[in-house]
Amino acid sequence: MQNVKPADRLSLVQEYYFSRKLKEVARLNAEGRDIISLAIGSPDMPPSRQTIEKLCEVASRSDSHGYQPTMGTPELREAMAGFYNRWYGVSVDAKTEVLPLIGSKEGILHVTLAFCNPGDKVLVPNPGYPTYTSLSKILGTEVVNYDLMENDGWQPDFEQLEAMDLTGVKLMWTNYPNMPTGGRARRETYERLVGFAQRHGIVVVNDNPYSFILNEEHLSLLQVPGAKDCCIEFNSMSKSHNMPGWRVGMCITNAEFISWIMKVKSNIDSGTFRGIQLAAAEALNTNDDDWHREANIETYRRRRVLAEQIMTALGCTYDPNQVGMFLWGRIPEKYNNVEELTERVLHEARVFITPGFIFGSRGERFVRISLCAKEDKISEALRRIKSTIINQ
Repeated sequence: MQNVKPADRLSLVQEYYFSRKLKEVARLNAEGRDIISLAIGSPDMPPSRQTIEKLCEVASRSDSHGYQPTMGTPELREAMAGFYNRWYGVSVDAKTEVLPLIGSKEGILHVTLAFCNPGDKVLVPNPGYPTYTSLSKILGTEVVNYDLMENDGWQPDFEQLEAMDLTGVKLMWTNYPNMPTGGRARRETYERLVGFAQRHGIVVVNDNPYSFILNEEHLSLLQVPGAKDCCIEFNSMSKSHNMPGWRVGMCITNAEFISWIMKVKSNIDSGTFRGIQLAAAEALNTNDDDWHREANIETYRRRRVLAEQIMTALGCTYDPNQVGMFLWGRIPEKYNNVEELTERVLHEARVFITPGFIFGSRGERFVRISLCAKEDKISEALRRIKSTIINQ
């Protein structure tokens, strides 16, 4: 077996940062270090009571355990279409314009395969979600970064975009509300993105899982007239409905694009367990404003106050207008690089926060703090940082 070698594509990517770093955190915990993780955006609260009850109800039926349609059950597609109509005011045909996903990460794979040949180019934000880059490289497309402007709330630099050589560009990845920066979704930005897509024949894909987190206004790229003809939007129940481990996302676009993506998806994965699909439909159909406000606004607002105190204790500066389930801050100039700070916080204060370099070169002087931890844990992290980092 000495002559067996991995595929060349593996040389283009590394193991996902959190996959690698969590092994180190697990080792430190095994040594009794009791690391508090404020790194990953995995909601720590449960879904609504109705969602869990529906899962248990369906799982108890003897006829619920067979293969499910890759296109998703009619109940789930209708619920997803209704969700877009109710919260965003976007009309969606449940039969032809919505495709349930096993999460947005899988959707990135499906869309890239459906629209791009090896050698085609994709526009990826800097800073941005690392999977846009890594999956593009694995699939043989060329990544072309475009900058997000810190002085403009991390919106795209449209002058830079228009000045680029866009020959061979098939897709443009966007993500508003933005992760990791917390930049807000703006109607003006969405309108400019649709115009850009129409002028250049580029499909814009907006990843939109954070529109409910600390947001009073819910915006979608598809609210712009004509957007559905040239754009795709992903959404996810991981953040908005506290269901990250359930792996339920959605792809919304025109019927022709859905048919292309479905052709790829049907050859790669299958429909999820019927109980998960019907429980997800229950979650989407339940018009419980009180639950959404407490889970997605009030809880994160209380945690955000503590996260801001941590940023201040670390000497970091941040934009108070950012939204979502993270806090993004610029590190002090006294540090040569961001890991000088994050490694010190990990090993001295026993708190795991994310260095911004994993999101691209424009994140190299930033850290990200997750709000996905109980208030007592965030308070303890603040205490540890104050007693170690500040006082030394």
